[in-house]
Amino acid sequence: MRTKIVATIGPASKDKETIKAMATHGVRVFRLNFSHGDAKSFEPIIRSIREVEQEFDHPLTIMGDLCGPKTRIGEIENSPLTIHQDEHSFLGLPEMRSESGDGVFIPLDVPELLEDLEPGMQVSLSDGLLQYEVVRVLKVNKLYELRALAGGPLTSRKGIAFPGKLHRLPALTDKDRIDLKEGVDAGIDALAISFVQGPEDIEDALRELKRHGKAVPLVAKLERRNAVDTLSDILHLADAVMVARGDLGLECPLSEVPVIQKRIIRAARHAQKASIVATQMLLSMVRNPIPTRAEATDVANAILDGADCVMLSEETAAGEHPVAAVKFIDEVAKHAEEYFRERLKQPYFPAEESSPAKYLAYSAALIAQNSGARAIASHSQLGTTARLISSRRPAHMIYAVTPDQTVARYLNYFWGIRPVHIPGNGRDHVERVEDFIQASTDFRPGDKIIITSGQPTPGQKSTSTNEIKIYTK
Repeated sequence: MRTKIVATIGPASKDKETIKAMATHGVRVFRLNFSHGDAKSFEPIIRSIREVEQEFDHPLTIMGDLCGPKTRIGEIENSPLTIHQDEHSFLGLPEMRSESGDGVFIPLDVPELLEDLEPGMQVSLSDGLLQYEVVRVLKVNKLYELRALAGGPLTSRKGIAFPGKLHRLPALTDKDRIDLKEGVDAGIDALAISFVQGPEDIEDALRELKRHGKAVPLVAKLERRNAVDTLSDILHLADAVMVARGDLGLECPLSEVPVIQKRIIRAARHAQKASIVATQMLLSMVRNPIPTRAEATDVANAILDGADCVMLSEETAAGEHPVAAVKFIDEVAKHAEEYFRERLKQPYFPAEESSPAKYLAYSAALIAQNSGARAIASHSQLGTTARLISSRRPAHMIYAVTPDQTVARYLNYFWGIRPVHIPGNGRDHVERVEDFIQASTDFRPGDKIIITSGQPTPGQKSTSTNEIKIYTK
């Protein structure tokens, strides 16, 4: 299986046996949601994952998903309510309740979200099931009159979104800064940053890590229109991106989200950064033992789009069939990947790019395809070479041999990469890969493996990939 599975750990999946079963069926990244816990509460789960990692003899990655800024309304009087089309309501700070009109009052205790609202702007509530527009400013930055564009449910504590509006809220809250530090100290391998709006949010997280003396990969969750508009700048700084379709579908027209998903995945591949598709992949399996046909098609389409990872949320965190959900993703991936390779025919050519490294990666994939090779093996100090080869989407598995455990766990995010952690022993890079091939039961005598490596030459200032070799075991 080339596509990686990200599984959220929760009450339904936090025991060691369930974690082990999910890893057996393709989960390589385990997500801990800081909206439902802190580093201390996650420590037993982290220990269980590390124990499974040792038994499994394969790097497993733990991703902490930070909460981000609060974007939920307060308590609605007589909730739940049904709002009718053209019905007027009032949105404002809680202390404005007495100054609102006769309609329903919607309290929002986040002053920054209410700044600069103007008539005609849209407001989305209840996961997009209720759409309003601002019709009148009653008190600047404090109280607004809204008109329902269509009827829908209104419930307390639901999320609120302002499609297209740039918020001044930073992606990292005070809670996130605490969770970031305590999370990496507890052994988390990567962090997902919620509600990223631009590269400045990634820079903020990088500074926070640097102040703490730590460095882990950062996943930018793309949930805002502004993040989509600044995607190239975000990709320059982030190590991976997540297509968080839930909130993204509130910020952008729902009909546009499938195309946005394709554009993000393509841009990430070109930048050699991992892409994760998330939200409601198999939502019906929270209760049902099998998914709907539409969900099966959705998962397959994400894989056919070229996503590196697909992510399960409620399905594994709180669902009744967490392992079955993982198994189903595994089964869909096998069929979708076969068709993906059938359709692609050859590795992606690095067209219109003056990048020798990409051409070397393309060459390795092409040689593997035309030499009857069993696999591609790469020695990688930082993971760059393996990521470059992965971006070409070769027909062969990529074994990335690295002396760095952090790099091995980061490479779990990438399509077709099998990270192999071998502690440094001072040997030549090619020799270390050859030693791995000779010892590995994945290869039989006579198998050909394409090896890529970086061998220093007199004129090189730094070691980078400059060699491709056909090795026969």
